[in-house]
Amino acid sequence: MTSQGERDPRPADGSATAATTPVHRVRRSKRRVLIGCGLAVLATGAGWIVTRPHPGDWIPGLGPASSHPAKPAAAAPAPAPAFTPEPFTAARYFPADRAVDLEAFKGHRTVGAEGATCAETLGDRAHDVLTATGCQGYLKLGFVRSDQQLLASVTVLRYADAAAAAKARQGLDPAVFAFTSDPAGPAPGSHSATGTRIEAVGPYVTVTVLRFTDQRATDPELDAATRAVSYTAGAPFGWM
Repeated sequence: MTSQGERDPRPADGSATAATTPVHRVRRSKRRVLIGCGLAVLATGAGWIVTRPHPGDWIPGLGPASSHPAKPAAAAPAPAPAFTPEPFTAARYFPADRAVDLEAFKGHRTVGAEGATCAETLGDRAHDVLTATGCQGYLKLGFVRSDQQLLASVTVLRYADAAAAAKARQGLDPAVFAFTSDPAGPAPGSHSATGTRIEAVGPYVTVTVLRFTDQRATDPELDAATRAVSYTAGAPFGWM
């Protein structure tokens, strides 16, 4: 029986309390599960945000994080040439103000010219004996001895290398080259004694011809003078 006024009678053994206890525990457990799931999601999301690579970061084994292709590296500038070749000119190798001061020949340069067509150095250009030898350029020089009685004509021929120059030298005759002298100076005698010498000096061939301005048929100084001028012609190229 229940006493009047008790709307919720409870058994003496507390069975009603025991019956309601599991409901509260279940609710609390659900709340804990929901909160735990929410924290797990937040933790997972936070971890993804923190560990997400920035564009351009390099991921080991995967390459750059950016999806854009890498720009090609700028090409390296071409290296500057190691040296600039010297011009092949008479003024460069035989300056007009440089005197020839050797025991057998003392004088100076009178005229100088250069060119790429080697046949221009020949007395008879119709008979070109130089193009087939591989000649690549020439210098034409005139010298006069201090007493104005001996003239020297020098031709320098340039080749690709020393072997080509040595081969060309074997088949050349100094007589086929035009004599170079100053038109305003003394002229060589038409029947005077003549000294000639041809030499291969590195990739160059020098042709030296000397003549007196008078009609002397011979002179004991001619041979030594020819050697001296030939030496002068080859000296600038002797180190090559």
